[in-house]
Amino acid sequence: MGKKTHPLHIFQFCPRCGSAHFVEKDDMAKHCLDCHFVYYFNISASGAAFIVNNKGELMVCKRAKEPAKGTLDLPGGFIGINETGEEGIKREIHEETGIVIEECTYLFSLPNVYPYAGFEVHTLDAFYKCTVPSELTVQAQDDVEAIYWIPINELEPARFGLTSIRKAITRFIAEAQKKE
Repeated sequence: MGKKTHPLHIFQFCPRCGSAHFVEKDDMAKHCLDCHFVYYFNISASGAAFIVNNKGELMVCKRAKEPAKGTLDLPGGFIGINETGEEGIKREIHEETGIVIEECTYLFSLPNVYPYAGFEVHTLDAFYKCTVPSELTVQAQDDVEAIYWIPINELEPARFGLTSIRKAITRFIAEAQKKE
């Protein structure tokens, strides 16, 4: 992909007036010296799902695209404008697996940096748990190459390519072990 770059370093011109006098105010904002517009760089919202069947297996996906192509992942993605976290995760699950989720429960969130198109997208990843019947039919779609069901006690965090997903899998395994 090349060198990762913070988006504030990439955007060189004021989005309001087009001035090149668009300077960093701090690590979260740029200020236009001409029109005085301040652009605040905010995080993007993202979601990922722990989908567990009644056999105690977790649904994991093999990534079909960069970043981390070929590694394991959880179903999920960016939350859209005007979507709640729950609506966004249900949409992403449907796009990637064909599953229609009725309910999901929020678990926790983690900060993340997602490399995309030559710069770093700072995200807040919300994790949800969804329960489905084991006889459910799934189909890898969108940016998913394959879907697997792995027993929770056989999960290996190192096989997951994205940092926040690895951390979430580690946390999920620890919570599952506490319940045993």
